[in-house]
Amino acid sequence: IIEEIKKEKDKFVPYIIITAQHREMLDQVLSLFSISPQKDLDLMTQMQSLSTFSSRALSALDNVIDDSFDMLLVHGDTTTTFIATLVGFYHRIPIGHVEAGLRTYNLSQPFPEEANRRITDLLSSYFFAPTKTSKENLIKEGIPKNRIFITGNSVIDSLSMVVKKDYIFQNPIFNKLDPVKTILITQHRRENWGLPMEEIATAIKEISSLFPDFKIVFSLHKNPNAREKVLKVLKNSPSIYFSESMDYVEFANLMNRAYIVITDSGGIQEEAPSLGKPVLVTREVTERPEAIEYGTCKLVGHSKEKIINEVRKLLKDKKYYNSIANKINPYGDGKAAQRIVSALSHILYSTLPPNDFVY
Repeated sequence: IIEEIKKEKDKFVPYIIITAQHREMLDQVLSLFSISPQKDLDLMTQMQSLSTFSSRALSALDNVIDDSFDMLLVHGDTTTTFIATLVGFYHRIPIGHVEAGLRTYNLSQPFPEEANRRITDLLSSYFFAPTKTSKENLIKEGIPKNRIFITGNSVIDSLSMVVKKDYIFQNPIFNKLDPVKTILITQHRRENWGLPMEEIATAIKEISSLFPDFKIVFSLHKNPNAREKVLKVLKNSPSIYFSESMDYVEFANLMNRAYIVITDSGGIQEEAPSLGKPVLVTREVTERPEAIEYGTCKLVGHSKEKIINEVRKLLKDKKYYNSIANKINPYGDGKAAQRIVSALSHILYSTLPPNDFVY
């Protein structure tokens, strides 16, 4: 989106503000896409609570955001997104929400993201919804249709920019992975901490025994609550390789190298299907129901039996595997950023609105 905005120099002057809520992961992306923020608030500290971060972000953003801005763009459902929206609302700045309208209608799943995005949409002025379903959610909540644009999700744009068939991994172990013998796993959601994470790990351990010729790559999250149970259960499993959080390009290409993906991530539910990878979602509900409806993802929760049975079907039944892997991804065609910037031009300069993304 930033790249597309920069192309329209006669219309827009971007002012990029970051809180560095996740410093290391953010810096990787900024470097990759050569993005230089005008304001880096550098609010990251280890093990800070949601309340502590929120209060610090509120004060810091209030010193940067003022009514000289014509519009404030926020993305997704992070605490940064929610707090920045609140500050923009207090300053009466029109707010455009990228990735608007995602819902589980369960405030505890995922936590706190469901609350973040619902409050953000409540306070926003314009809505860049990735799908028809997300637009329908917004309309049900009283949002005028003419303020909603179906754009797809810009995460697919980014993915198409970095995934390469001939990619050489920084980690040499990944270069040796067989694309039809590799399972990629990520787990980090708060609602899975504790016993659910232990049951998921136990399922993975049994899968490694049932399919010893498969390599399992487990990308560990930095939060101790998301990794301690996993390491406790799986540390002596010979076919499981643990990887620390990797940069965006390395991980995107690792997804492309995998045969199936097991995750509780929201974004991966959108990304992996674009690469033709079936996704097993270890959550009870998802704010991306299109993935379930279209069949690109399967909800398995944290049930050991469900996880094992679904993996077994995918690995043993090629027809079943292809029925998922070959589905069209409803989350985008790589042109979301173009549609969003076209919508901004329509809002601010009364140009023609973009055509909705159709899937």
